[in-house]
Amino acid sequence: MGDPTGVGPEIIARALADPAVRGSCHHLVIGDASAMERAIAVTAAGLRLEQRGDFPSRAPAEGVLCIRTVTSLTPKDMRFAQPTVASGDAMYRYIREAAGICMNGDADGMATAPISKEAMNCAGYHYPGHTELLAELAGAERVVMMLAGSRLRVSLVTIHEALVDVPRLVTFDRVLETIRITHRDVHRYFVRNPRIAVLALNPHCGEGGMFGDEESRIIAPAIEAARRDGIDAVGPLSADTLFHFAVQGAYDAVVCMYHDQGLIPLKLLHFDDGVNVTLGLPIIRTSVDHGTAYDLAGTGTASAESMKAAILMAAEMARIRGLEGRTP
Repeated sequence: MGDPTGVGPEIIARALADPAVRGSCHHLVIGDASAMERAIAVTAAGLRLEQRGDFPSRAPAEGVLCIRTVTSLTPKDMRFAQPTVASGDAMYRYIREAAGICMNGDADGMATAPISKEAMNCAGYHYPGHTELLAELAGAERVVMMLAGSRLRVSLVTIHEALVDVPRLVTFDRVLETIRITHRDVHRYFVRNPRIAVLALNPHCGEGGMFGDEESRIIAPAIEAARRDGIDAVGPLSADTLFHFAVQGAYDAVVCMYHDQGLIPLKLLHFDDGVNVTLGLPIIRTSVDHGTAYDLAGTGTASAESMKAAILMAAEMARIRGLEGRTP
């Protein structure tokens, strides 16, 4: 459910009121019943809650929203746009519960609503975001954040890092691993034998070393190593021109060196319907690609398009994985 004081519960209610979303999967909301009741009222979603201890084995009845209640927050801990230590603790507990359900095989995937990283940290859980927490919970040594829409997919070598730290974090191993994980999971879930563009770190690919040498020293050797593995990766390519060609279909995914390098063009194209996908996990995890939107919390007007897209993508990935599992 994400942050109960943000738009998470509202966009979940609006998403699960959509017949296309409901028809794509058997859903179970992990969260707080009071927060969801309020969200249903605010959005006029026309749903009623059904408390579930187990995961529904059949499609819920029309108009029913299935929920597993993990917290019982007080009204003061659910005030719109006013996260507290209790709400921060609740966010962590929802993520942990959902990840556990997926890892023990009771669910095929999870789609997450936005959290307040600050509130979760205030509650004692010191993670930069969902991605890093899920990697720890799932025991994954290396995961990759990918943002995806119908026209563009971008994956990140570094995620939530200060720009001043990015150059030392862009290493041969991290670049190569990001290319490999991107190739493996894009190939598995989205496009067979994907064409992957790998961006430079510096303007104009370092201009022959005038603006930095990470391209020749780190990125190009990592690309060559990936190509020796049979991966169709090209680069380093300059970020100021590459996206023009990527959105025209020249590439199936773009490996970016840092957060804003990839997310600015992605959100320019897919502000409402972009999906955050965590690659490299043993479970399927998708998410909205936006924050808690405190300015809209309680209005019932926040767009649910990204939440819908995240649920639909998780369901499709689970379907593909199921087909893969039945292949001799």
